[in-house]
Amino acid sequence: MGARLLKLKAHGSRRKRNGGSVLNSGLRAWGPRSAAAAKSCNCRLGRKTSKTRAPRRTRRVEPVAPRLNCFGGQQGEILPPRAHPILLATRPTISFARTHTHAALPTVVPTEITDPTNARVLAVSEDRIAGFLPDPFAEIARLAELSAETVHERIRAMLEAHTIRRVRQTLMATNLAPGALIAWKVPAERLDAAFEYMAKEDPFSGHVVIRSTDGETRGSVYRLWTTLKVPVGFSMRKHCDFLARIVGAEAYRIMPAKRLFALGVGHVRRKGMEPGSKTDEPGRVMDTNIVELSELDWRVLGALKRELAADEIGADPWRVRATEASVSYEEFLRVARSLAERGVIGRFSTFLEHVKPSSEGTRVTRYNALFHWRVPAGREIEAGREVGRHHILTHAYWREGGEEFANVNIMAVAHGTEKPMVLAHKAAIDAHLASIGIPVSYTNVFWGGRSEIKPSEIAPSEYVAWCSRVGLDPAAMRAEPADPRTA
Repeated sequence: MGARLLKLKAHGSRRKRNGGSVLNSGLRAWGPRSAAAAKSCNCRLGRKTSKTRAPRRTRRVEPVAPRLNCFGGQQGEILPPRAHPILLATRPTISFARTHTHAALPTVVPTEITDPTNARVLAVSEDRIAGFLPDPFAEIARLAELSAETVHERIRAMLEAHTIRRVRQTLMATNLAPGALIAWKVPAERLDAAFEYMAKEDPFSGHVVIRSTDGETRGSVYRLWTTLKVPVGFSMRKHCDFLARIVGAEAYRIMPAKRLFALGVGHVRRKGMEPGSKTDEPGRVMDTNIVELSELDWRVLGALKRELAADEIGADPWRVRATEASVSYEEFLRVARSLAERGVIGRFSTFLEHVKPSSEGTRVTRYNALFHWRVPAGREIEAGREVGRHHILTHAYWREGGEEFANVNIMAVAHGTEKPMVLAHKAAIDAHLASIGIPVSYTNVFWGGRSEIKPSEIAPSEYVAWCSRVGLDPAAMRAEPADPRTA
């Protein structure tokens, strides 16, 4: 003990020239009770505080309310020297009295997708909860083989950490409002401003992506791509004309989905997937017929589709939404089940932030590829089903690209962290089409860059309100009898 005190004295004398002893300079930063704690330590270590005054007796330091200081410790708490950054620099050898009570630090819930429990939750919650359920979190817990409390805790924590960007009941919007993929030809100097407007000012544009190709190809001048839903009764062509004037687009191409063959995200469960992985049977065909809804249907749907806040993640999440829709809880469940039976409910899903890295630098995905194929006319559904059966694809559909895109008619989307692997997946799909005798006369890849993803508004009442905000006459934006359904 004598040698340790001499060592402490030596450190203390060197530090006094810089404004105080080791203990006082270090402990002063720990909290409002540090000065008394430092003196207490001085006394116990044998340091003389005054030639004429007897050393103070050791006092028990009572625990204080757990408030964290800037070093991660609790204010008023005396941490062991090995845990404190200031004392790590000076490295004195000190033994603290056991009379000081250490309060337990709060438990930190992991929020990275690499955490095994989070991965189990996300493998289910991203795209495996189909339709409507009164308690979707209970079903996630059952399929992930975890307790409901763990699922609530993990999803809530990931949402607050922005690992998950939203939690919501999705809709089959193609059955609720005319929709299309829009490619925009915008001058390079206006491209970023056009992106900002579509992402932030137009509530009917959903996915907004700046895309590029690996070389000069047909359609490569169309850099801005958006999905667009225009509520029933209004004209998509007129809406696109308005947006083109606002952002300075020189041209645009409207590409409605004639059929869907794959629709589901599931980024976590797709990690490490081998090229060519596919279902035993061809993909199913999903139609895009519009379903007519009543005023009550829209009221329940409006409350149902809104994103869940962190404090809403728990058992029976729809009770508050029933109150919002001004119906009883039982009536809310009845209408929601009816909507699911009519094919307008998609899935309950947690959407990951797959564009930006997490707080610890983890990326869900890095490359977003839009594949194009041109197959013979009349074989679109056959080819679409064969493309859509591949597990790597989050979307697959029949869309007509027109002359602007070399008359392609099958499109699909895949994501990955490595570009060669994404291309390997496409090569496997190309090889499969060739092996079953479906000729492809043209193909291309559009790579996604800057992007923002948000749900498109689909309610007719919202379109009327938007027209008023931007100075348009809602009557002038109505679809005309001669307009096609998606125009």
